Amino acid sequence: MNKVKTRALSVLLLVAIALLGMGFYVFRYVIYGSEWASAPFNATVFHKGMLASGVVRDRNGVILADVIDGRRVFAENSDVRRATLHAVGDLEGNIGTGALNAFASEMMGYNLITGSYSRTGAGKEVSLTIDSRLNTTAYRALDGRRGVVMVSNYKTGEVLCMVSNPTFDPANPPDNVDTPALEGVYVNRAIQSTYTPGSTYKLITAAAAIEQINRIYDATFTCNGEVEVGGGSLTCPGEHGTVDIVRGMQVSCNIVFGELALSMGPDIMADYAEKLGFTERSKVGGIITARGNYDKARDGSLNLAWSGVGQYNNTVCPATMLRFVSAVANEGNAVELQLLKRTGLSAVFPPKTERVLNRSTAMQLSEIIEIQNRESFPGLEIHAKSGTAQVGGGREPHAWYVGYITNEDYPLAFVVVVENGGGGFAVASPIANRVLQEAIGR
Repeated sequence: MNKVKTRALSVLLLVAIALLGMGFYVFRYVIYGSEWASAPFNATVFHKGMLASGVVRDRNGVILADVIDGRRVFAENSDVRRATLHAVGDLEGNIGTGALNAFASEMMGYNLITGSYSRTGAGKEVSLTIDSRLNTTAYRALDGRRGVVMVSNYKTGEVLCMVSNPTFDPANPPDNVDTPALEGVYVNRAIQSTYTPGSTYKLITAAAAIEQINRIYDATFTCNGEVEVGGGSLTCPGEHGTVDIVRGMQVSCNIVFGELALSMGPDIMADYAEKLGFTERSKVGGIITARGNYDKARDGSLNLAWSGVGQYNNTVCPATMLRFVSAVANEGNAVELQLLKRTGLSAVFPPKTERVLNRSTAMQLSEIIEIQNRESFPGLEIHAKSGTAQVGGGREPHAWYVGYITNEDYPLAFVVVVENGGGGFAVASPIANRVLQEAIGR
């Protein structure tokens, strides 16, 4: 009798182990099945590492990638192909942020029942939020210069424009990308890179000051072009005399924002870098962004002053900056950036948002950066900040221009970075203007 009981318990134990193992497998299948199916070793949908099914369209239905006779083809226009390379992907799958990689499971029509099997083998269509017309305008505006152009709808989070340069024609890929002209070409600089932000970081310093310094608008600062700090000199390109925070932002006075950083101290400055998302990773269409950097400098030091100006060791991902200026425009709420058009049930529910700033702070910051002289931006109700980010080594500074417009029916935020381009306003703002004018149909 004892032997029968022992054998029965052994069988029950084996059954329990089998059920536990099956449950573990089913759990992993549900969680990771789409990743397994969309891995390049899946020969049913990949050929030589390239997704061999599915169609990619832009938001207006323009075909950006298709499969004809078993061969992957791209948009008809060569400039469109170059402008959308990092949004769509390349033949060999080297660009991880491209739809051919990032949205492979959606394109192959994966589901939990049939996996990646498709009766016709044609896969599915995906529609990006990208407008290929805006991307092409941005690509041409960069005019061969390295950099980034992004535009999003700050109400919906849809990314309408995402251009990273250098680029190449995916229909006629280069034989060798190991050249100076194509250095880092597989990197989507909009999502995967960080840059010294220069004076665009004064937006973050201003946000902290509005919330942390009593009667901030009554405070004044004296700018004679230079001030001694911690045994060194904090310099400013101009001599602005006595200014407050509003005038300091308008003339981009380094003395104002350096002294604000010194007043608040390293802990508050570091806290706001984290709170506003600049030292954290976020997502663009589910793709993880690069993490920015803010190093705590010693209290009262010159480095702390420079960090308030956007120098020292500060770095920022362009997509993170876009998320921040979108939040300022959207009364403090950051909508998660999207690359796939929302359809079906997903379009019924509101997009995911996160409160980054309180409403009062966002509205005050918005007033501070409203552009008074709009001759350079005809027809645009623009709020923006330029940045000329010094990078050392005898190289030209990075040129930044970031902000948003409040034109009715066009809630658009933008970020432009031109690597080693020179002056931020002179170089980057015309690119932003050109793309935004195209966006509003002027």
